[in-house]
Amino acid sequence: MKHQHGLVLVFALLVLLSITILGVAAINSSILQSKMASSIERKSFAFDAAEAALGGAVFEAEDETILTNPNADDPFTEARQANAFDEDNEVLSCFDDTRVTRTATADGMTVSTVHTGQALFSNNPPVNAWSRTVFLQEQACKGSSNVTGGSGISCHVFLVRGCGQLQGSNYAVANTLAASIVAPATSQ
Repeated sequence: MKHQHGLVLVFALLVLLSITILGVAAINSSILQSKMASSIERKSFAFDAAEAALGGAVFEAEDETILTNPNADDPFTEARQANAFDEDNEVLSCFDDTRVTRTATADGMTVSTVHTGQALFSNNPPVNAWSRTVFLQEQACKGSSNVTGGSGISCHVFLVRGCGQLQGSNYAVANTLAASIVAPATSQ
């Protein structure tokens, strides 16, 4: 009988050790899942900021006050005045300061304003939002018989890269919009 009491103690210690290992594993898994959820949330904030930056460039390009002001250019007009972007040999980066830049802020977009000032898109967490716009090419418009062929109208094709970045992060989340604007053909 004395040997059986020792066996029960060993068995109880093994059960206790197993429960402890399971508890530690569950805590580690919970911590990992919490970190993953936090990372996804941070990327989601940055992506929302990138989307807002895309919308901001379009908002400004549709602003009648800017379009009729000879002293202010919308992002597409400004990009059209620069050299065409070469997709095969150039990269449209969020961190290339030579491109046309527009910002999106927590205050939103203001009519008749060229949005170039630095301000946070979100204060909690702190997120920056901006866009880069480049001119790709001028080409015949597709899909509309009233603007194609000899009418002196062509499509001016642009790329807009919306960028969002949480402060303290070393990467930016980006999304790209291709835009075609019907305009008079440039004389060659």
